[in-house]
Amino acid sequence: MLVSDFYYDLPPELIAQHPPAVRGASRMLALDRRTGTVADHPFAELPHLLRPGDLLVLNDSRVLPGRLYATREGLSTQLNSSRPSGLIEVLLTEHLPSPDGRNDWRVLVRPAKKVQQGETLDFAAVPGGTPLLRATVLSAGDFGERVIRFAPAKDFIAIVERIGHMPLPPYIHRDKREPDTVEDRERYQTIYSRQSGSAAAPTAGLHFTPEILSQLVAHGIEVTYITLHVGLGTFQPVRVENTRDIQLHAESYTLAAEAARSLNEAYRSGRRIVAVGTTTTRTLEHLARTFESAHGQLSPSNPLALQAHSGSTSLFLSPAADGDDEFKLVRGLLTNFHLPESTLLMLVSAFAGRETVLRAYAHAVSERYRFFSYGDCMLIT
Repeated sequence: MLVSDFYYDLPPELIAQHPPAVRGASRMLALDRRTGTVADHPFAELPHLLRPGDLLVLNDSRVLPGRLYATREGLSTQLNSSRPSGLIEVLLTEHLPSPDGRNDWRVLVRPAKKVQQGETLDFAAVPGGTPLLRATVLSAGDFGERVIRFAPAKDFIAIVERIGHMPLPPYIHRDKREPDTVEDRERYQTIYSRQSGSAAAPTAGLHFTPEILSQLVAHGIEVTYITLHVGLGTFQPVRVENTRDIQLHAESYTLAAEAARSLNEAYRSGRRIVAVGTTTTRTLEHLARTFESAHGQLSPSNPLALQAHSGSTSLFLSPAADGDDEFKLVRGLLTNFHLPESTLLMLVSAFAGRETVLRAYAHAVSERYRFFSYGDCMLIT
């Protein structure tokens, strides 16, 4: 299929620039993927739209405020304007494990042409201030991708938390001198986030409140958590014309023993597994495919038997030309509205059908739903 098959018209004013005033006060479009029927609900009705016995799986990754600003060593920075010159934006996208404990990261930099292999970057609390972190560029890739190595620093993450900014997507507009706000620090983070490491929020989870989670449990819905750290694999732009040429960056995940038990039991008992977000969906479907490659096709005589482990996935899900777009585990999906021609929209289309999803999106546009990270959501069953 062509990437252009996943285009739709979206009025710019429907792109949410801020979260709703109260967390959980979003709208939710319910889509039946078998019939294509849609219905409009407040998100607070989610516990009543799921079934007792459903297993709801959420991604508990925590967003790292990893949008940093650096100067090249030895260069001065002009600060007397609304757009300071000389500053390099560095977005931490993935920590690269090193056997010798070195602190290497895959990053995106802007402007890319100024940051080449061998450059040294200084990071301060304020531009021109005393450097708190220093990094060397190890390698330079395409589209602003770089690998950098930070010099040893006591409590590196604490420094990043202090001087970094939330990595808001480019369609959320903020003042150049204030890349995020106090509101963003709280609301671009799920209430159940635990494991720091994501370069973007798993946004379908932003709607949940403690009260709604309690109501879900009270309605007999089981809740469990996996971890997938959102990186380039989730939000990189598509630069090819045909979907078969798309290759995603790998993203790291962790499946805890408790989640493995819940998934195994839900599958064996025939209960519905509902994923919160495309990141959770990719992880669950990767787990199923990995299990099948080692143990054979899932069936009542060969049920799911996952074990706790960590790994990585670059799984890309989109409608297949031959119709082989079966989902192995996920039977329901709660997700936000996604950008035209994005891999996330392709995943949702693989789950519910491209034409069905685009019709639902047309309904959402006509009903003035709010789109993207801070916007409303869809429940697809």
